[in-house]
Amino acid sequence: MGKATGKMLVNTRTRNETGFEKIMSDIETCTAYGGQRKKQLKPFLPGQEQALNREYDHTDALCKAVGKHPEGVAEMIACLWHIKEIGLTLSRSLSQTLSVVELFDIKNFLLRTAELRALLHKLTDKVPETYQLMDTEKLLDRLDPSGERIDTFYIYDAFNPVLADLRKEKRQLELDMRKIQKQVRSELEDRHGFRMTPKCELLVPKADKALSELASGLSELRRIDEDYMTVMYSITPNAQMDEITRRREDLEAKIEAEEEIVCRDLTAEVARWEKDLRFNCGIIGNLDFGLGKARYAVMRHCVRPEICEAHVLMIEEGRHLLVEEILSGQKKTYCPVDVELTTGVTAITGANMGGKTISLKMMGQVALLAQYGLYVPCSKALVGLSNYVHILVGDGQNVQRGLSSFGSEMEELREILDNALDRSLILIDEIASGTNPTEGLALTKSFINYFAGKPYITILTTHFDHATVGEHIVNLQVRGLSGADFDRLYRELAHANRRERIEIIAKYTDYRLMRVDRMDQVPREALNIAKMLGVYPEIIDGAKKYLV
Repeated sequence: MGKATGKMLVNTRTRNETGFEKIMSDIETCTAYGGQRKKQLKPFLPGQEQALNREYDHTDALCKAVGKHPEGVAEMIACLWHIKEIGLTLSRSLSQTLSVVELFDIKNFLLRTAELRALLHKLTDKVPETYQLMDTEKLLDRLDPSGERIDTFYIYDAFNPVLADLRKEKRQLELDMRKIQKQVRSELEDRHGFRMTPKCELLVPKADKALSELASGLSELRRIDEDYMTVMYSITPNAQMDEITRRREDLEAKIEAEEEIVCRDLTAEVARWEKDLRFNCGIIGNLDFGLGKARYAVMRHCVRPEICEAHVLMIEEGRHLLVEEILSGQKKTYCPVDVELTTGVTAITGANMGGKTISLKMMGQVALLAQYGLYVPCSKALVGLSNYVHILVGDGQNVQRGLSSFGSEMEELREILDNALDRSLILIDEIASGTNPTEGLALTKSFINYFAGKPYITILTTHFDHATVGEHIVNLQVRGLSGADFDRLYRELAHANRRERIEIIAKYTDYRLMRVDRMDQVPREALNIAKMLGVYPEIIDGAKKYLV
């Protein structure tokens, strides 16, 4: 197991800045159990590599099912949508008699559980232990004695032979009652020439004075209802009817008592299965969330990362999922990025528009997704688990506390310094950019030297190229426009408006990272972009004189 540090792996801001929180919200679950499982998701820490790989083995099985058996997976999802939360009902079964509605909920749960077990075995030869539901068919047989396996519940006659006899006797009384009522109705109709409804009711229009007078004077009829146009009469119960009514009410009381006995017995049976049912609730949560992860991974072409014990982060063709989604909506293609990070400091330089911040967020996103057992958006990844992950991005202004962007940035850097542990992953965007360049350069150099001596993987982006000169610092540069066809680029820019020019430059920009060993290898990308966007040549030429 991982070392107990007493500190959390990552704070809420880092989860948001990397896009991890949005990805989690986009992973769909169908049941309350799946939602709870997702909410309780915890990261794997150094020392838990084997447990993490087991988690990936489980997801592998579902990913294969999603890819090979989409129709079967769709059936499972439809089944999961019909599963209700039964935790409170199970608790009530231990101390109170369940109602017919609650027993129906239990039966529904058992039916869905049986369906899921059958579907799982159809989709995969070997169901992972974390998705293996307990067989609860015996309890289902008790709640469904006829074996019809339909989605209804009633206190069936089969539950209790006494109940069956009582209901049979009640049905006979009801037949006797209808027979007597029909006989009386027939006699009234023959004698007085009116017609009553099949329910032995007589509807008398108030405008029909003769019929109104006749009906009100007959002792065999009683007035039961009226509206502004009609008066309704029914047959007055005679001695035979009163006796049948009394006997039926007595039977109904006995039937209710027997139904209560059945509910009590079934409740006791549910209570005996309570632990097994709760176990299956947990398994359904695992399966629901697991399917959500697998479907998300397959739809977005994510892969299982290789987990290693060394503290490294190596990514091939990494993509930031949220940015990729936006670009896809604009019919644009995402430019994947490769990176190899080990303990020490890696600096990324390049002009704004160069995608440095997105690349930084992508690295944090891949690391966090792997640490939480999710597939990662790249073609290949090698990940060593961290004890602490923090990304510092943006101006971070806190108006309410009266902090400038620089002050807020320094406060967050202090948080990093206070909380960082061995095997930390620190990602910092534009360090010390909120103050004057002289002090910013000095602070950047000092921070880099500090982090270079720590057992962290530190990645930072900066405009201060010369701050990143050092024996133990890896320098990466955004390729930018270094390989662009400038003749074609300038032709496209010639007749474009302001917004179009920016989009054209972005289209020709190569966002991949390349390693540079000497600062004289670093291209002056900002001057190229300024020139293309119309800054006067004399200003560009003047700026070149100041470059060192």
